[in-house]
Amino acid sequence: MRKALSILAALIVAATSLSGQPAFRKHGDATQLTVNGKPMLLLAGELGNSASSSEAYMKDVWPGLKALNYNTILAAVTWEMIEPQEGSFDFSSVDHLIKSAREYDIKLVLLWFASWKNAASTYIPVWVKTDFKRFPRAEEGSGRPLEILSTFSDNNMKADAKAFSALMRHIREVDTAQQTVLMIQVENEPGILTTPRDFCPEANAAFNGPIPKELGEYLKKNRNNLTPTLAKVWKENGSKTSGTWEEVFGKSKIGGWEHTGERDWHDMYYYTEELFMGYYYARYMGYIAAEGKKEYDIPMYCNAWLKGPDYPWTGMHPGGGPLPSVMDMYHCAAPAIDMLSPDIYIPNFTEIVEWYDQLGNPIFIPETSSGSLGVSRMLWAMGEHNLIGFSPFGVDRSARGADKRAITEPLALAYAHLDGMQDFILANQGTDAMRGFFVDVEHPSCSLEMGEYIVNIDLVMPRNYATMGGPAPTGARQVDNSANGGGFIVLSPSGEYTVTAQNVNVKFAPKDPGKLPYIGIATLEEGEYIDGKWVKGRTLNGDEIHASIFTGTGLKMNSLGTQKVTLYRYGKR
Repeated sequence: MRKALSILAALIVAATSLSGQPAFRKHGDATQLTVNGKPMLLLAGELGNSASSSEAYMKDVWPGLKALNYNTILAAVTWEMIEPQEGSFDFSSVDHLIKSAREYDIKLVLLWFASWKNAASTYIPVWVKTDFKRFPRAEEGSGRPLEILSTFSDNNMKADAKAFSALMRHIREVDTAQQTVLMIQVENEPGILTTPRDFCPEANAAFNGPIPKELGEYLKKNRNNLTPTLAKVWKENGSKTSGTWEEVFGKSKIGGWEHTGERDWHDMYYYTEELFMGYYYARYMGYIAAEGKKEYDIPMYCNAWLKGPDYPWTGMHPGGGPLPSVMDMYHCAAPAIDMLSPDIYIPNFTEIVEWYDQLGNPIFIPETSSGSLGVSRMLWAMGEHNLIGFSPFGVDRSARGADKRAITEPLALAYAHLDGMQDFILANQGTDAMRGFFVDVEHPSCSLEMGEYIVNIDLVMPRNYATMGGPAPTGARQVDNSANGGGFIVLSPSGEYTVTAQNVNVKFAPKDPGKLPYIGIATLEEGEYIDGKWVKGRTLNGDEIHASIFTGTGLKMNSLGTQKVTLYRYGKR
């Protein structure tokens, strides 16, 4: 009887694993992460690289993470600790993370630091590091080996995949029912550095030989649905589906930093080499992800070290990493990778997110900056680009002694506010009812059309006396060049606008003035969502709103909050 019950329990666990593990689902145009069958926003933060390796260190960090309102933590799991001797696995570094996260009711995204971390191969086990003949490195054109495992070695790829499969099997065994681990990042900021491509003998043969058959078939099948960068270069070179890499995509042009489209930054220096490396990095990581999913099929993504104005050439940033300029290579060679995600530390945040939001790629920001700017950017991406989650880096440092700071930390306040309204946000993501906005000193205003109104958003900014024809009074504040604001707005079927924002004025104007060209505020209240239910605060009027012939009609949102407003129209008698 006991044996029968044991078998029944095992079958129940197996059924749960197949139907209830964390997964992506479509909701309108949005992709959402479901946990225990329910969608979830990741109000997340990433630990420093070595933080998760020490249970003793993390003991003083977890309480602060909880106080700062993180519901998910990104933490590294390294190949060198998982498989210190070949074929011998140690999962204690994983188990202490899962145990502690459960204790504080926090979820985990695990970062697989294995073949590459920031392009380099420093987290591989010693037995891989020292056997460079069996596990070969990438090479520069001079033949000098790099501390980067070559993507052209099946030994490298299969050894990594074996360890990763063991990790995923262990997570399935210990976490299927509780779903503490939600997603896996496969490697970290991969790509080739210091050289446009790998010049090892195998790479040279592949580059000078025909493109993979699968890639030719992909180009043919998706000729009308390629990223703008690839489509432009491929068309310029005759839209071939066979031939060498340079015959199909052209010889690299030494020309300059070129902006080729609204959502498409493209450097023409070594683009063919970048495509080439992108395909083989994708093939390598796609194989690892696919082998891991055989053990436990949960969402997996790759993150990117972005190119920027100071390092545009492939090789100055990790060439072949998961940038949108090579997104097609990842879709072709790595179907097991569910998402490409940018680590954003360069200024053009909104452009980068728009660049990634193509070909159905979900938006998750695994590394970025925090503070008030981070909050404004997050609110915009949540409303405008169906953001799955947001995660500043190095949160273990700020979590120490965070109990007293939590009430003033901008991101902690934002996470607390958003946590209660998750259901509201998720219900409206992927629909035309939700829009996001972001303004700063460079672009201090924007407009949206929603329903019968135009919504005008202006940045709230200290007065700049320098523009008023005279010196600033003693002690007066000058303009803050880092000033920013952001938020999202939802229009309900009844015509009510719900606005969550900070540092902005939100004003309304009729889209079609017609016979009723004037508008006024019918009702306006502030409040917050608590456990998914709207809890009304003050009814606003007078000085708390814009409602005069001088200021227009709208909302004052100088600090983070949520307001609900209904409007009315009027004209001449």
